[in-house]
Amino acid sequence: MTDIQTFVNGVVDGKLSDAEVEEWMRDVYDNGLSVEGTVELTDAMLHSGAVLEWPNEWAHLVVDKHSTGGIGDKVSLVLAPALAACGLKCPMIAGRGLAHTGGTLDKLEALEGYDVSISTEKAHEMVRDIGCMIGGQTGEIAPADKRMYAIRDVTGLISSVPLITGSILSKKAAEGLAALVMDIKVGRAAFMSTVDEARALAESIVSTGEGLGIATRVTLTEMDTPLGFAAGNALEVLESVETLRGAGPADLEELVCIQGGILLHATGLCETVDEGAYRIHDSLIDGSALAVFEEMCVAQGAQSSSFESERNLLSALGLLDGALNTTEFAVPQPGWIADIDAMALGTVVLELGGGRLNLGDEIDPGVGFVLDAHVGSLMVVGETWITVYHRGELSPDHREIIEGSITLSNDAVDAESRIIEIL
Repeated sequence: MTDIQTFVNGVVDGKLSDAEVEEWMRDVYDNGLSVEGTVELTDAMLHSGAVLEWPNEWAHLVVDKHSTGGIGDKVSLVLAPALAACGLKCPMIAGRGLAHTGGTLDKLEALEGYDVSISTEKAHEMVRDIGCMIGGQTGEIAPADKRMYAIRDVTGLISSVPLITGSILSKKAAEGLAALVMDIKVGRAAFMSTVDEARALAESIVSTGEGLGIATRVTLTEMDTPLGFAAGNALEVLESVETLRGAGPADLEELVCIQGGILLHATGLCETVDEGAYRIHDSLIDGSALAVFEEMCVAQGAQSSSFESERNLLSALGLLDGALNTTEFAVPQPGWIADIDAMALGTVVLELGGGRLNLGDEIDPGVGFVLDAHVGSLMVVGETWITVYHRGELSPDHREIIEGSITLSNDAVDAESRIIEIL
């Protein structure tokens, strides 16, 4: 038995104190860990609990996606059903949001009745019959990570590449994956502020994933500006449905199609990533991805009537609540939108109740914002560029932050791809 295996065993069975666990992780934080060591650590963490197993006839089709999160990052809600519509199996174990980053589970819980607590038996049934599920982590999955992360969180040991890698991949590998795509956000509203930092984590994720026998790719994507038009839990579900209808924002659709194309190619269902991306796009246009999404939601407790009309969907998301107010903000001068500060707007959503500072905090699913324009849009004086959803009145401070989050240019601005690099 190696030192790493002994350490992980001690984490799980409680033979190591919090101080001893911290000491071991601090050594990794200070001195790093080899590629082989990171693989060994991740493997021990994932086998500290239950590992999902799938029938041999389609185990090679089991895939997932993970993101470091950002303002308006709703890719998972669209991608999972699109993957299923294209013949893959996606048992997506998602998380809750902290601060401004949002959380996939929080978004889906905005839909009346949706239950993120899925038993192992139910997960197997849904993945077999529907092709996907999106639920929360159970105590059976990677229990070593739960304790290690809690200690890292209070001791300043979060930003260690080997420990981040182990934390992410131990949970994802426990899903019994054949392939994984990881989306690492880069920018002022992202976990990684520079491309170099993101690339270092990406290389660790790829080498460790491959070392575990999982075909692993990483996309580095920009997170300076909000992704899509909507941010806030209920509003993001609404935009996800619009995207599943083939009418979503171009930047969101791009990430869904490329990341889906990567997974279709990795599993051998397409000869190229581009071919896979076109297949994902087709599933959004022809309604097959939307049909899977609705079936998944109903299987997890939502009412089928929620999807029968636009009004029913708005009602199921709580967006017809009479106590929910909207405030529009207009541009003060003409010009092209050169920048929208995602971090500033995300902070406002957090303070309005749309996010949480601690995992136990209650959130308000109805608050958030919808952009009426994006980077590259030409605006005229008085034209609305953002609509904010809130309770009561917006404070002067929030108004000031919102008004200051947009930058206009006298020169034309081109909207660029979100994708910085694929590793």
